[in-house]
Amino acid sequence: MAIPRTIFSPEHLQFGESVDKFIEVEVKPHYECYEDQGFIDREVWLKAGAAGFLCSSMPSTYGGSDADKLYSIIMFERFSFQGVHNLLGLSLHSEIVAPYLLHYGSEHLKQKYLPKMATGEMIGAIAMTEPGTGSDLQGIRTTAIRDGDHYVLNGSKTFITNGSHCDLVIVVAKTDPTKGGKGISLFVVDTTMAGFTKGKRLKKVGLKAQDTGELFFDNVRVPAENLLGAENAGFGFLMQELPWERLQIAISSVAQMEAAVEWTSKYCRERKAFGKELMQFQNTQHRLAECMTEVQIARVFVDRCIEMLLNGSLDATTASMAKYWVTDLSSKVIDQCQQLHGGYGYMWEYPIARAWADARVARIYGGSNEIMKELIARQLP
Repeated sequence: MAIPRTIFSPEHLQFGESVDKFIEVEVKPHYECYEDQGFIDREVWLKAGAAGFLCSSMPSTYGGSDADKLYSIIMFERFSFQGVHNLLGLSLHSEIVAPYLLHYGSEHLKQKYLPKMATGEMIGAIAMTEPGTGSDLQGIRTTAIRDGDHYVLNGSKTFITNGSHCDLVIVVAKTDPTKGGKGISLFVVDTTMAGFTKGKRLKKVGLKAQDTGELFFDNVRVPAENLLGAENAGFGFLMQELPWERLQIAISSVAQMEAAVEWTSKYCRERKAFGKELMQFQNTQHRLAECMTEVQIARVFVDRCIEMLLNGSLDATTASMAKYWVTDLSSKVIDQCQQLHGGYGYMWEYPIARAWADARVARIYGGSNEIMKELIARQLP
């Protein structure tokens, strides 16, 4: 018996049912095709926008639904429960890219981009990682040098979610290369700007249907009005927004684990070995009991973090704890569940195989778990 969750209202749960229906009708029938081509069709984005699934927590003034973040959290969880973790590109668009515009963009930028992001007409991305720098944001080399009413942007980014499909990108760049983290700024870059090019779509071990690509900037002239907030204040903005991003990763990872245990329990009741169900073996029972217990502990912790997010008390250290511990645990639990599937657990047609491949990157993106431990250690008494 799972400990009852108290964070969701009946309206939230009803919304979850509509998300499930959307996935069943609009996504699953074409999912294998999306994996083969390496991206979700734009038609899905437009249908998601029409259904109110994009930027729902944005104010209605900018095309959103004025919904609380629990509706977005319901979506993260349903994507994982349904085995379509690749739809997290929609989540990044709505709950990572859009908030930067909302919190730091001018009224002009918000009116220009957010309504189209809410409908799916424009797809958003955020470009932090570079070929030579991963979690070390202070070490980025992309520059944006002021030239009159514009900034001249030069550099490259990689591992960018929505990289091939994006219409706008929040770009992290150095406006004062001599100041390290204190010289970083954020810009809204429209992909129609001259000098902006997209590289190849990257082939990944997991998340095969999630569009991931490279971006290149060759003397791109970005209007000064596309600066988010103040010049050289970007690192502080990133530190303010990253706890929510990291909690999103933890939320999805818990849901992945829950789904994995459910799929495996069902499989072990159907599969027979040596004349009896796998579930009748003590080893199977004990492994699943361990997994179920660990997932429940993670669920309680993450739900508490969600409550802290909603009341404004979630801090970077706690979010880092959630991201590191839950994603480490997710890899362990999903690996155990895959093992109980035997050879079938290695077959792509089984959702546990996809989950196993998809879960691995959670320990890397959003800041590697090694970096999470560094951040946590700074708060040691």
